[in-house]
Amino acid sequence: MSNDTVLKVQGVSKRFGGLQALTDVGITIRRGQVYGLIGPNGAGKTTFFNVLTGLYTPDAGSFELDGKPYKPQAVHQVAKAGIARTFQNIRLFAEMTALENVMVGRHVRTHSGLFGAIFRTRGFKAEEDAITQRARELLDYVGIGKYADFRSRTLSYGDQRRLEIARALATDPQLIALDEPAAGMNATEKVQLRELIDRIRKDNRTILLIEHDVKLVMGLCDRVTVLDYGKQIAEGTPAEVQKNPKVIEAYLGTGEH
Repeated sequence: MSNDTVLKVQGVSKRFGGLQALTDVGITIRRGQVYGLIGPNGAGKTTFFNVLTGLYTPDAGSFELDGKPYKPQAVHQVAKAGIARTFQNIRLFAEMTALENVMVGRHVRTHSGLFGAIFRTRGFKAEEDAITQRARELLDYVGIGKYADFRSRTLSYGDQRRLEIARALATDPQLIALDEPAAGMNATEKVQLRELIDRIRKDNRTILLIEHDVKLVMGLCDRVTVLDYGKQIAEGTPAEVQKNPKVIEAYLGTGEH
């Protein structure tokens, strides 16, 4: 596998009872790309995302992250492997501050352990200081540093989305997977989101994006895969995908975007 390949997934299938949700789906994402995953409602996008990030166990498939095999069997294992995700329905700790939410994400990479936490060792304190500093840096990075000490539930919807992205970045991921980040956003917030995603990409981070806003996907993504009824019907550049007759029939021509 090429050294610049971050994620390679092949032959992913998933069945729920009598429903075949995914059939032989595969994607390859290169370092620094924004890779889009689109399709109509019920196409299997979220199921694929959930398999990839350890919420669902696949029936079949192989997974490689940065050239190393990994098994998406649990969310915390996937996070340690190097994939961080956000959710379509925001999942923040509502009563924690914005800063504390990001610090939670950063703790995936800590080393002090339970002993250090209980006895407040010098190493633990130094690590906590470093985590706090990094969390503040990430809040500034996504544009909400001034809200560091606000409870997350008091932030605007768009700022909560930014906070989720900051928390995901705190894990130092190989790949950041964004599940419908523009859902519920107004036009101004979408412009700001696009600028943030573009900034993350320019910093040589790699992004997988599920999104219903086709205009956003086509304007941001380097490559796009289209699912329909759990099957991969197209893959290519945005220009190639938009011209694909199967895509036009299944998604772009339906008026659902």
